Amino acid sequence: MVPLTLFGPIDTYLGPVIEYVIFILVLINLATRHVAHKSHVRQAEQGGAEAISRHPAHTASTLLLILSSYYFLTLEVHAGAVLSVLVVGMFISDFFGIEARQIEARRDMKLERPKAAIAASILVFLYSFYQSLFFLLAPIWNVII
Repeated sequence: MVPLTLFGPIDTYLGPVIEYVIFILVLINLATRHVAHKSHVRQAEQGGAEAISRHPAHTASTLLLILSSYYFLTLEVHAGAVLSVLVVGMFISDFFGIEARQIEARRDMKLERPKAAIAASILVFLYSFYQSLFFLLAPIWNVII
C-alpha cells in the first residue's frame, strides 16, 4: 500500500526529516525566548509598559513551529496531534505572557521570566526530542518496557 501524500513533492523531501526540523525549530524557539525576555526587560527599563512589544524573531520562530507541527500532523496523525496541542499551548502561554510582562511593568515590578511559557516549551522540547532522537532512547526504553 502506498502511503498517502498530501503535499506531494514536499512530502518526498521534507517528510523524512520533519522530526529533526521540528527539533531544531524548538531549540531556536528556546533561544529566541531568552533573547525576547532580555529585550522585554530592557524595553521596560527604558520606556515602561507601553514600550514592551513582541520580539519579531521569537514570533517568527513560534509561527514556524506551529506550521511545522501542523505539517507533521499530516504525516503522523497521533504524534502530530500531540505535538500540535503542545505547540498551541506554548503559543497561548506566550500570547498571554506578554500581557503579564506589561502588567508587571505598569506596577513597577521586576519582570519575571515567563514561567508558563518556559514550562510549555520544555514539554515541547521533550516531546520533539522523543520523536526525533528516539534511537538514542531506544536501548533504555526497551529495557524498561
